[in-house]
Amino acid sequence: MWRLTEGQRRQRDEVRQWVLEHVRPLVHELDERGEYPFKVHKLLARDGLLALAAPPRDGGKAESEVSWCAYVEELAKVSGTVSLMAAYVKLAALPIMLAGTPDQRRRWVGPLIRGEILGSYALSEPHAGSDPGSLQTRAEPDGDGWVIIGEKRFIGNAGLSDIYVVFARTGGEGAHGLSAFVLDGDAPGLTVERLPTMGMPGWQLGAPRFDGVHVDRDALLGDVGDGFKIAMRTFDRSRPTVAAQAVGLGQGAIDIALDYALRRHTFGSPLLGHEGIQFKLAGMEADVAAARALAFQAATFVDEGDERMTKLASMAKLVASDTAMRVTTEAVQILGGNGYLRQFPVERMMRDAKVLQIYEGANEIQRLVIARAMSHQAQAREAIWPDCMPGSPGVATGLGPPSEEAEGDVQTGHEAESQGQHAASPA
Repeated sequence: MWRLTEGQRRQRDEVRQWVLEHVRPLVHELDERGEYPFKVHKLLARDGLLALAAPPRDGGKAESEVSWCAYVEELAKVSGTVSLMAAYVKLAALPIMLAGTPDQRRRWVGPLIRGEILGSYALSEPHAGSDPGSLQTRAEPDGDGWVIIGEKRFIGNAGLSDIYVVFARTGGEGAHGLSAFVLDGDAPGLTVERLPTMGMPGWQLGAPRFDGVHVDRDALLGDVGDGFKIAMRTFDRSRPTVAAQAVGLGQGAIDIALDYALRRHTFGSPLLGHEGIQFKLAGMEADVAAARALAFQAATFVDEGDERMTKLASMAKLVASDTAMRVTTEAVQILGGNGYLRQFPVERMMRDAKVLQIYEGANEIQRLVIARAMSHQAQAREAIWPDCMPGSPGVATGLGPPSEEAEGDVQTGHEAESQGQHAASPA
């Protein structure tokens, strides 16, 4: 079970103070201007906070996934956008750290965590969001390298990035025909359409198009055909980060609502003196605490290399993001009319929370991954109550010809994800 160490708590408290000093004064301006906050990015890099995305092996300062999630939560309490800036450094670096050669890691991970470059994780396409096995972007051999042809959509940092981790088809249909490449952001043939968003103000989302973009042979991550495996291993390790973002947004909204309810009077007493508000806030606090426990448990599984991390990461992402959406909406309600005004941060937190239910695999896909993992676990063990199972005396089996749908139920979580529904996933 997870529990923050003294050192991790000290780091969390230092980050909390840093956020209040450097980020909080800028959030209203960030929302109004809607431009990428390069100033904050430089501050994150200057003070070594981006380096928390990578281990010392790659020049970073990451102690553990648990420490990372505690850090991301503190950022998200004040600004979902700034938490996403940090999270996206890790998302772009993870495929390189997981599958890259030592030279590739030196070439790209170091500059990412030092804030010298921006990166994008380019998986989703107009017709393939949560169904990466149906990607249509292709990479064709071209002399000493490859030519990338196709388009992506819902890609973070698109148009700003110096490098793109692009997943493209190098083989036949399905998940096993994919490979991963690292492209230069200024490569000839690469164009980007910007996509305005509902929340996360300042974060740039876009649709890159690759019209015959050439990459050298050393741009390939891992081996040909490793793309799907790299993408899924990345999500196993990035979804706890999304959960931590959600916990931070939820807790940030609770903190504002609580402070407001203590000071706002109605019917002759503070809002907090009314039982209805007390019960609402109590439920919000309990839900976020439960989501935090699940997020950090998933992070612990990543740290330990536990094979159950796929299921736990999906559970954490699902529960935490649904909780954040619900809690931020309730916070708006507690503030009443003021909660609906742009100058009060809870409405921004509500807008920011929505995308957490969508990116890095829509929550409907998380449920599918979890259910398939449960099915796999059940098949790998004996029934806990065998005398109650179909086939026991007096218990009907309902046996009949197996259907294709029933056969599909035994897929693993990652196989399920490769056949999931389309969903806008900015990754």
